[in-house]
Order: sequence, then structure tokens, then C-alpha cells
Amino acid sequence: MNNIILGVTGSIAAYKAADLANTLTKEDNSVHVILTKSGERFITPVTFQALTKNKVHTDIFDDYLPSEIQHISLAQKADLALIAPASADFIAKAAAGIADDMLTTVILAMRNKPILVCPAMNTDMYENPITQRNINTLKEFGFHFVEPREARLACNCVGKGALAGNDVIIDSVRRLLR
Repeated sequence: MNNIILGVTGSIAAYKAADLANTLTKEDNSVHVILTKSGERFITPVTFQALTKNKVHTDIFDDYLPSEIQHISLAQKADLALIAPASADFIAKAAAGIADDMLTTVILAMRNKPILVCPAMNTDMYENPITQRNINTLKEFGFHFVEPREARLACNCVGKGALAGNDVIIDSVRRLLR
């Protein structure tokens, strides 16, 4: 059984992460969801708890246990981190090494383990040179990416920025865990 961290950030595509969590759990993985504050605006922790049977982490200071530093423990136990959907905000923070919430702290604490990032955002945001620089920075640090697809986006424009299909993401997870 693999321990997978599923980071869910603020994107309309957050609802698709429920299916990812469900599929990964049914494939005998232990899925630990970290939901950012902006991610919680799109989907609730209860959905992920029902699907994974694990506590959903939303705040670095929740449920403080003196015997365990939660963000370090999660990072050490993880075999892989999947960030889907990954917002421009998350990508920028990770590229800059900012650790100001549960997800970014766990990611910063992970060493020598695959981190798979699946961007989902407006086309202009995705193609912005700053976002592209941040993606390239993360790639230089060894992060893996599943490119977004072209589709009609929530803003009603057509372009690259839609979350990749769940089948493509799951295949990438399987490949990285081998």
C-alpha cells in the first residue's frame, strides 16, 4: 500500500479531485488529502473523508498532537504527493519556497519523493511568463507535471488550462510509484 498526499487547491476543477481520491483509494492506496483554504471554497473536507476514510488536513495548526508534528509526519510517510488541481498561487508559492499553509509546508518537507503537479487555471494565467517560469523552476527541482488540456474553461474562453483527464493523472501516479 502506498501513502499518497493529494493536495487540492483553489480551482473550479477541485471537484474532479474527489474522483481522483476515490480511484486512488480503490487501488489500495492510503490517500491523505490536504485541502487549502481556497480549495475549501470549492469542495468540502467531508467529501474527501468519506472517500478516503482519512482525516482531511486544512490547517497546519489543527489537532495539535505533542507527540507528532503533523506536516513533518505526513511528508515522511508519503510515497508521492499529487497536487490536483494546482492553482497558479500554489505553483508560485512552491517555486519560491513559501511554506505558509499545510500543503506548502508538507511539500517543502518532502525529500527524494515524487511530487506530481497538475495545473488548472485560466489560459492567460497558465501562459503568463511568470507562471511558466515558476513551472520551469519546479521542474528544475525535480517536480513532475501533467500538462493541462485545451478546453472551454469556467471563464467561458477556450484554451489551455483545464485539468488533465483523471485517467492521464492516475497513469502518471502509477508510473511514478513504480
